[in-house]
This record gives sequence, C-alpha cells and structure tokens, in this order.
Amino acid sequence: MSEIRVRTNGRTGHVTLARPDMLNALTKGMCSAIEAALDQWNRDDSVDAMVIDAEGERAFCAGGDIVEMYQSGIRGDLDYGRRFWRDEYRLNARLSGSRLPVISFLQGYTMGGGVGIGCHARHRIVCESSRIAMPECAIGLIPDVGGSYLLARAPGRIGECMGLTGFRAGPADAIHAGFADHFVPREAWPELLRQLADTGDIGLIDQAAEAPASGVLEQGSPMIEQVFSLPSVPEIEQALIEDDSELAGQLRRGMSRNSPLSMACALELVRMQRSSSSMEQALGLEFRFVHRAVEHADFMEGIRALIIDKDNRPAWRHASPADVDRRDVEHLLASLGDQELELEQEH
Repeated sequence: MSEIRVRTNGRTGHVTLARPDMLNALTKGMCSAIEAALDQWNRDDSVDAMVIDAEGERAFCAGGDIVEMYQSGIRGDLDYGRRFWRDEYRLNARLSGSRLPVISFLQGYTMGGGVGIGCHARHRIVCESSRIAMPECAIGLIPDVGGSYLLARAPGRIGECMGLTGFRAGPADAIHAGFADHFVPREAWPELLRQLADTGDIGLIDQAAEAPASGVLEQGSPMIEQVFSLPSVPEIEQALIEDDSELAGQLRRGMSRNSPLSMACALELVRMQRSSSSMEQALGLEFRFVHRAVEHADFMEGIRALIIDKDNRPAWRHASPADVDRRDVEHLLASLGDQELELEQEH
C-alpha cells in the first residue's frame, strides 16, 4: 500500500505513514494496515516494540481523511462514517492496550486522527516542530479518537482549554498536558530508531530525551484553571473577553472559529470522561456524538466551509454559545441503545 509502509526492522515492527503531501491524513485502509501489523507483532516473540512514524516534516498525521465521509453524507449514506469511526476507535483502543510497547515519533502537526494513533502509544516522542491539538470543534465535531480521555486527564482545566480552543501544544505543553512523554531533538531520531531496531531496548528513549523549552500552558495555568472551570461555554467565553492577557486573547480567537454546539458537547464530554474507567468507555461516549454527527450536528457544514469550499464561513446551527439549548447536548450524547460501541467484545 503506497500510503503506508509496514515492515520488520530488527527487533522492531515499523509502520511509516507515507502521505506527506496530504499531511499523512489517515484513511480507512491505513487504519486496517496498522491494526493488522499490531496483531501480527503482538504474536511475534522476535519483535520487542512497534514504532509508528511518518514521512515529511510538516506532520506526523494532521487528522482523518474526511472528504469521503463528507461525500458519503451528501449522498445520504450515514453508514460509511459510522463504520469508519467504529474501525478507527477499535484501533485506538488496541494501541492503548497493546501488550507490545508502541513508540510514536510525532513531528509537526499531530491532530485529530493523528492523536488517535500517535498519542495512545506507550512512549510518545516529540521534537522542536511538534504541535499537538484536538481542533475538531472547528469542523463541527468533538474531540474524539480517545482524545477526550486524554483531555480529561490533563492537569487542572487544561483539558477543557485544549478541547474548546483547539490550542496547538508545542513539545513542552504536549508533555505537560499528557499527550507526549519525551522530547528528543529531531536530528537525534535516526540514530534512536537505529538503536531501537538493533536492541529493542526501550530504555534508550530515556537516555536520548532532553528537557524542552518551557511552554505557555503551565505558565498560564492560574488563568486557565479559573476560566475553564466555569460551568458553561458562554461564561468561559465572557471571562476570556474580560481578560486582557495575550494567552486569553489567543484562546478566545480559537473559540470564535468553532461550532457553538460542538463546544457545548465537548465541554460536557471532557467532564463526563473524568469518571470513565477505561479507554473503551471513553470511546463509547465519543461514538454517541459521531454516530449522530452527519444528521444532527454541524459536521457537514464545518467540512464544507473549511475543507470543500474553503470559504471559512460556516453557517452553524447556533449563532452563539448562548443559543445552544441543553437538550441539544443531551440528545447528541444520549445512549444509542443497541447501536452503542462495544469494543471490548470486538478485540
């Protein structure tokens, strides 16, 4: 498959995303190939670890390839997206729970679907160019692929902050927020990969790691804690308007681009996830929203405005966060009955 390369390299199984011109956007075929490789190497005693990396400098993976999902929605086919998300979420859960250590190398942008395959690895490596984000509210979706599970476990209210604003975390912020583990300078990656293939020794990652330059989320944590602990999106937005700091302005601008309905659901979801006992349970809550996203959320309009027509003028269902009714949120996150995601039975 030209969009992904899978091979055994010494003591490691090695998967490389190979769509650099498309920012390594994740397709259904790529998900299937990664899952098949993970299955094979989990049964192979000669493989000590699985490595996932990507070609190009701009992105590890900037998200899922959602154009086909949009086109299927236009045709009235609701099942394509639901099947894609079921398969993708199964892969996310399996990477998170893999017996075999998974190591991800996350240069450039890691967003959305890229978080799902890169940030549930056991050892997540970032470099100078790394920018990790969950910007789904900008396309009328919610932080998914297990991203809401990570957001809920970030320190303080950083989860609400990243989920509502799409904040792009540099290496220090990504580590502080719990989306990455180690900073290794980009120039050191080839040698580290070679050593891992030769020895399978995971301890080499700690030896190569350095302390990154400080990030802004930890520095801004008092403001973030105060603002993003407020009960609702309108209150959070107003508090950011009243704060004249540079960080508050940056976060407010991030929210201004997003679907009001998605932000309301994202806030509810991150707070619900704090009581989730497992990745599977968290993915199940996310699936409730995405199962309904084409029909009942802003997903189609967000894709049209940002990806298809590129006019950046989405006509959201609600004019502002204050217009979102609590019942809309409850409907999108309500049980799906016999359509609920059951990953534990699937793997």
